[in-house]
Amino acid sequence: MRTHFKLYLFVTALFIVACSSDQQTKINLTSIDARKNYPEKEIFLTDIADIEYLYLVSDDDDYLYSGTISYLTKNTVVVYSRILGDILFFSRDGKPKSRFNRKGQGPEEYINAFVFIYDEATDDVFVSRMRDIVVYSSTGVYKRKIPLPPGIMVDGRMVSFDEQSLFFYDLGIEAKRASVLYGETDFSEDNNVTPFYRISKTDGEILDYVEIPYVPLFLGIYVDNQRIPERHNRLVKCPEGVLLCSAETDTVFLYNYESLLTPVLYKTPSVNSTNPMKYLNNCLDRGQYQFIEVVTVRAGEEYPGVFPVTHYMRNKNTGEVCRPKFLLPDYQGKEFIINPNAGNIYDDGYFFELDLIELKQAYRENKLSGELKELVATLDEDEDNNVFMLVDFK
Repeated sequence: MRTHFKLYLFVTALFIVACSSDQQTKINLTSIDARKNYPEKEIFLTDIADIEYLYLVSDDDDYLYSGTISYLTKNTVVVYSRILGDILFFSRDGKPKSRFNRKGQGPEEYINAFVFIYDEATDDVFVSRMRDIVVYSSTGVYKRKIPLPPGIMVDGRMVSFDEQSLFFYDLGIEAKRASVLYGETDFSEDNNVTPFYRISKTDGEILDYVEIPYVPLFLGIYVDNQRIPERHNRLVKCPEGVLLCSAETDTVFLYNYESLLTPVLYKTPSVNSTNPMKYLNNCLDRGQYQFIEVVTVRAGEEYPGVFPVTHYMRNKNTGEVCRPKFLLPDYQGKEFIINPNAGNIYDDGYFFELDLIELKQAYRENKLSGELKELVATLDEDEDNNVFMLVDFK
């Protein structure tokens, strides 16, 4: 296993410098300045990406679902139907392939399957049960259980790192920090890191242990003396490996396929110097572009249910940063948001789910055109699934 003490010292120094000055640190990293009023820019998705519409065929009622795409591979679309717990498999042209349901509380079952990964090469479906991982085939045959060390919990952002391994944030650290907060245990230096694990897909062997810095900051608000935290996303898959976010130190790191950890993006000013508090909530890196989210937390206000966010797009070739307003030529009047922390990410890009009822209304109002209009004309809003739009960035 590996720890990253040099990186920890580097970022701690970066944090101290950022806290002591409003000036940008003189480090050659990409940066986002939350004080700047970056221009809003209308962008047609067709100008920055290749667009594909996908309809998951539901001629058989067994393949109607309540949910959305949970996983995309080169040849397969996988959906988790939340109400009944079905996991449904479709080809990339939308035709049903297989389905299974192992919902339950037995040793070979899952209570829910909100977090899972499909490895097409081995036909392995990895379903997280937080404290362990169960593996099935795409027809529901139980294969094995992958145990996790005591105290480790799989976060909702588990990813397939490569052919041999899974990568995830250890959510168990949050329980340890909470116990310190409420006086149940004493403070430990182990609570001052953000831990990630890379484990074998075969037996759960720990292949690497990665720490990024953590500074004790509460990224949330208090309501009636109760802490309301904002869940920030620590982990996003990218073409070079995974992007790991330390919101408390305003920094995103790249952990690459050579197991090297490097800071690649930071935000100014520092999170603890802003009022209201603004923190970096990771980014999506695809094609020529980075899509970055900054969350605003206003202390003393009534809890808004969802904290306000600002989305930025950065062109990696030119360095241009804007606040994008994404539009689609085929869908008049519809605005899209690319959220790096949604579950809409796949290896090549990002997908949107287009509500069929809204699409049919837009069709009647003559707001659709092109391929989307032709597809919607063939669908029945009472009997068919929603339409997905796959966005592969150039």
